[in-house]
Amino acid sequence: MTADAAVALLLAALVVGGMVARPIYPKLPTWSLMSLAAFIAVFLGPLTVDDVPRVINVEVVLFLVGMFSIVALAELSGLLDAFAYWFVSLFKSRLSVYTASSLLFGLLSAFAVNDTVALMGPPVAAAIARASGIEYRHMFLLLAFSLTIGSVMTPIGNPQNMLIAVESGIKAPFITFLSRLAIPTLINLIITPVVLFKILGIKNERVSFVALPKELIKNGRDAAVAAVVLIGTVAAMAANDLAALSGHPHIHNIGFIPFVAASLLYFFASSPREVLARVEWGTVIFFLAMFITMEAIWRGGILQPIISAVLPTYTGSAYDILAITAISLFLSQVLSNVPFVSLFSTYLHSLGVTDPKAWLTLAMASTIAGNLTLLGAASNIIILEVLETRFHSTITFAQFIKYGSLITAINTAIYLPFLLI
Repeated sequence: MTADAAVALLLAALVVGGMVARPIYPKLPTWSLMSLAAFIAVFLGPLTVDDVPRVINVEVVLFLVGMFSIVALAELSGLLDAFAYWFVSLFKSRLSVYTASSLLFGLLSAFAVNDTVALMGPPVAAAIARASGIEYRHMFLLLAFSLTIGSVMTPIGNPQNMLIAVESGIKAPFITFLSRLAIPTLINLIITPVVLFKILGIKNERVSFVALPKELIKNGRDAAVAAVVLIGTVAAMAANDLAALSGHPHIHNIGFIPFVAASLLYFFASSPREVLARVEWGTVIFFLAMFITMEAIWRGGILQPIISAVLPTYTGSAYDILAITAISLFLSQVLSNVPFVSLFSTYLHSLGVTDPKAWLTLAMASTIAGNLTLLGAASNIIILEVLETRFHSTITFAQFIKYGSLITAINTAIYLPFLLI
């Protein structure tokens, strides 16, 4: 075994083992664990300090800062609370609120990018939980699962789907994704909250709440600014993705759009310093460290033999579809789904894969992998960090996989027939 491979194994064991052991050290945040892994990746190799600027995706970092800022003003002004309480007032029972919330978060993520919903969803989920009497932890679990599921069905639902839409060469990707993945996605968005409601032991009590959204607005001017910037940002990103998919002129670095929008917001906000202070800087640190750690694990060369052994060739058989599913579910836990898809796409090209079914399976499985463990999707870490820092609650690695393994199995079982037939 080479020195780089040994370091890669050490990093993988540290990240996974550290997440599992976090209940023993509850004050240890996820970003500090990942920062230790990043330090080891540079100190022991295979990366050098000079490699760091090349492996960090600045676009993603500025996307996070921009979206966190926009959401912070929306929350500080009372806009998100007003929306959440109005939403709860539409339903009469906890189960109906829980199921409707799944559809809300899922459909938003399908057209507004899942990481965007992960950033603006926690305050809404928390307000819905308060109004309906559901535990924060239970609502945040639903948020994590539903936004992951919802983002499967469109090429703009998440970064890995966008990458697949471009790399695969699929004609009319929007129509192709929706025609094969929309129905099973909607089924999953309804079944998942029902299953969670049962296994979490949530009591289906009556919800009686009359919406008074205007009384929840703390600052009308800030609420208006936040609404305009938030809607404008999401609309700009969606329109840009559609332009890219249709071959029209578009912005290549879409992640910069929220940061540019937030730059305007800082000027018009009543208290821009307070907005900036509400940015989840721990999540930003996590992403910076994650880019370094994941690159080091890939350079160690410990994953490539697994891929070639499970999928040596592609013929379009049922085995190949199942193999892509298994590889995606497993390796997305080690690399996270976006880096995994970027690297696995290169491997599929080397096999000459042009079958849309293979690429749609990759989109489905690499995304649904986010429901298996906390490490399966970056959106899980975003949600967890907000839950811990703002609401003083947590979801442990063991708890997430306990519920996530069942949800992932159900989700996958529903998706596969639509891809195999």
